[in-house]
Amino acid sequence: MLSLKALLAKPFAHYIIKKSEKWIQNPVDTQERVFQNLIKDAATTAFGTDHNFQNIKNHDHFVKQVPIRDYEGLKPYIDRVVAGEPNIVWKGKPLYFAKTSGTTSGAKYIPLTKESMPTHIRAARNAILSYIHETGNSDFVSGKMIFLQGSPVLEEKNGIQLGRLSGIVAHFVPKYLQKNRMPTWETNCIEDWETKVEAIVAETLSENMAVISGIPSWVQMYFEKIQEKTGKPVGQVFKNFNLFIYGGVNYEPYRAKFENLIGRKVDSIELYPASEGFFAYQDKQNEKGMLLLLNAGIFYEFVPVANFYDKSPKRLTIKDVEVGVNYVMIISTNAGLWAYNLGDTVMFTSTNPYRVIVSGRIKHFISAFGEHVIGKEVEHALQEGLLGTNYQVTEFTVAPQINPSSGLPYHEWFIEFENDVDNLPELAANIDTALQQQNTYYLDLIKGKVLQPLKITTVTKNGFQEYMKSIGKLGGQNKLPRLSNDRNIADKLSHLNLIK
Repeated sequence: MLSLKALLAKPFAHYIIKKSEKWIQNPVDTQERVFQNLIKDAATTAFGTDHNFQNIKNHDHFVKQVPIRDYEGLKPYIDRVVAGEPNIVWKGKPLYFAKTSGTTSGAKYIPLTKESMPTHIRAARNAILSYIHETGNSDFVSGKMIFLQGSPVLEEKNGIQLGRLSGIVAHFVPKYLQKNRMPTWETNCIEDWETKVEAIVAETLSENMAVISGIPSWVQMYFEKIQEKTGKPVGQVFKNFNLFIYGGVNYEPYRAKFENLIGRKVDSIELYPASEGFFAYQDKQNEKGMLLLLNAGIFYEFVPVANFYDKSPKRLTIKDVEVGVNYVMIISTNAGLWAYNLGDTVMFTSTNPYRVIVSGRIKHFISAFGEHVIGKEVEHALQEGLLGTNYQVTEFTVAPQINPSSGLPYHEWFIEFENDVDNLPELAANIDTALQQQNTYYLDLIKGKVLQPLKITTVTKNGFQEYMKSIGKLGGQNKLPRLSNDRNIADKLSHLNLIK
C-alpha cells in the first residue's frame, strides 16, 4: 500500500509539471524576461556601473558592453566579493561561496545568493517530480535515499560561509525528506573519502534503500564495497532500489558495469548541476538530452566550438541554436556571473523543448595534430567498440602520444577493465573505427598517415582511484578528465606504476 507521502507526491508532481509548461512553451520570451530582470537587478552594482548596465536594452548592447570571461577574467570582481564588499557583481552579499578547485587560479569562490540558491534546490526536486509524473512511480519516496556528496561542514570567510556545493545543498534538504535521507550527518562530515564510504556502507546495509545518487565513479566504489561485504549484487541487498540519480559525467560508459553490480536494470535520472548554476535535468525517460532550465535566473549564450577562439565570435541566444552543433555555453546569472565561460560544451538534441547533452569541456580535448577530438566522441567510440563484447570498463582517459619510440604518433587510451580482455588489438581497432566515423579530421589524419590508429594501455585495478587519491581529488564531486591535450595524467599513471 502506498504511504501518504507517496500518494501526495503524484498530485504535487502534476501541479509542478503544469506550472513548468508555461515557460517551456514560451522559451524565447522566458529568456528575454530573465535577461531584462538580471540587467535591472544588477544595474547599480560595481560590475553593472562599470559595464553601463543602465543603457543596456537588448542582447546586442550586452555583447558590446560585456566580453566573455572565465573565472580568471572575473576574478578582480570576485576577490572584492570575497573580501566582504557588498554590491559588486550582485546586489548585497552572497549567502555562500561554493569553493571549487581551479586549474590556474587555485581555489575558485563561486557566489551563491538568496536569489540563486533556491533554483538549485527547486531543480533537483523538479527532476524527481518529472520522473514521478511520467512513470507514475512514487513508492520510492517512502524508502531511504542517499546522495554521495561532499562534507556539509562549512568554513567562514569575511562573514560568508563557504564549502563544496553538495555540502551546502545538504543544509537545504526539505523537512519531509529528512527522515528518509542517508547517510547520517556525522558520516557525511567525514572528510577522508575511503573512510567515509566504509561508514556509509555500514550505515546503509540494513536500510530500505530506494534512491541512490551521486557521480557514477564514486557510487561505483560504494557498490563494490557492498558487494565485497555481502557477496550479493546490490539489487539483492536493496530489493527496493529502483532509481539512480547522477550528474557530472556521462553514465553510458558505466552502465554495463553498474547493471552487473546491481544485478538488474534500474531507472536513472541525469542532472546537470554545477556550482555556477543548475542548468538542466532529464525530464523524459525515453528522450535523449536534458531539459534546459530557461526560467531559473540564468541567461544563456552559445558560441559554436569551431568559432570560439576567433577574435570576436558570434554569441547566439536560445532562438538561434541548432540541433547537433557543439557549443560553448556562456552564462549570466542571479549570482553575479556575467557572460561567464563555464568551460562546458553542450549539444542540443531538441529545440522543442530545448534539451541538451554535455559534450565535453572546451579545455578537455585532443588537438595535438588539429583533430579536435572531444569528450562526447571518445565516450561514444568506446561504447561502439564494446558492442558485442563482454568487456566492462571501470574508467578511462585519453592522451596524445606525440613522440613514440617507433612509428607514427597516436592517441593512447588508458583503460581500467573490470574483467580480462582477450583481444586488445581488436578492441582498439573497433574503437578507432568508431572515432573515425565521428570525427572527419581524425579520419583524414589516419588516412594521410599523420597518425597511426589508437593504442590501448591497460591500467591496474583501482588504478584511477589511486591516481585521484595521489592528486588529492578522491571522492566528492571530483571527476577524471576523459581526455587531455597533454600527457600529465599519462605520466603520473606511469610514475605511480599504475600501468600493467
